[in-house]
Amino acid sequence: MKKTTLLIAGFLAAAVATAVPASAAEQAKPPRQSWSFAGPFGTYDRAQLQRGFKVYREVCASCHGLTRVAFRNLSQPGGPEFTEGQVKALAAEYQIQDGPNEAGDMFERPGRPADHFPPPFPNENAARAANGGAYPPDFSLLAKARTYERGFPLFLIDAIPFFEYAEHGVDYIYALLTGYREAPAGTTLQPGQYWNEYMPGHAIAMPPPLSDGQVEYPKDEAGNPVVPETVDQYARDVAAFMMWAAEPHLEARKAMGFKVIIFLIVFAALLYFTKKKIWARAYAEEAHG
Repeated sequence: MKKTTLLIAGFLAAAVATAVPASAAEQAKPPRQSWSFAGPFGTYDRAQLQRGFKVYREVCASCHGLTRVAFRNLSQPGGPEFTEGQVKALAAEYQIQDGPNEAGDMFERPGRPADHFPPPFPNENAARAANGGAYPPDFSLLAKARTYERGFPLFLIDAIPFFEYAEHGVDYIYALLTGYREAPAGTTLQPGQYWNEYMPGHAIAMPPPLSDGQVEYPKDEAGNPVVPETVDQYARDVAAFMMWAAEPHLEARKAMGFKVIIFLIVFAALLYFTKKKIWARAYAEEAHG
């Protein structure tokens, strides 16, 4: 009994040591947010995705690409669901490199719905040169690529189907966008760096991108914004849009998963009653034999 207790204690100690790195005391964990798309039955908020795209286009697109997303994706079910006319007009505002033509030269033309969003810079070196040596990441998959450790015992719960928490990335993005603070006393930052509570190491090259009233949102009948035009709301909306960009088929995946579970339940019930009937007949024949 004593040996078993020691083994359990050793396992728990190892789990805690693994889940909490040495820098955990210094690195703040992003607070868990409430998202419409969280959970097994969550769905995207269409209005929020449209607002998030507006924030991306007016604030983020000058540095961050969206190269894995096609214009037509914005009108497809499960996403922002802009109209086809809106998507055609949007695509036409971009110049897309195409070619070669009959003379063997590359040329530019207005975008089409089938085109992908063009990158803001021709290559990584140009991006770094324009951003003080920092390379702005592409937004296409960022919401799924960024994560953080929730520590023991939450990381165990995250491994359980239907209970796993898959919104680490958007929590982190929201926290990062709202986490700019004055550097604590005694902190030394390099030129061009800013202090962020949730950035690993706290030093980030990106200036605070959002400010209150920066992006104009749709108005209601009284002429007031449908949601607050604040840093908090901007960060929440663009993070949700980035989640959709990284997982555009989330709603279809969840719907399919639900149907599969229903099928498996019905199939298991049929197998059970079939087995019960077959073996009941076998037992009856054995009893009369």
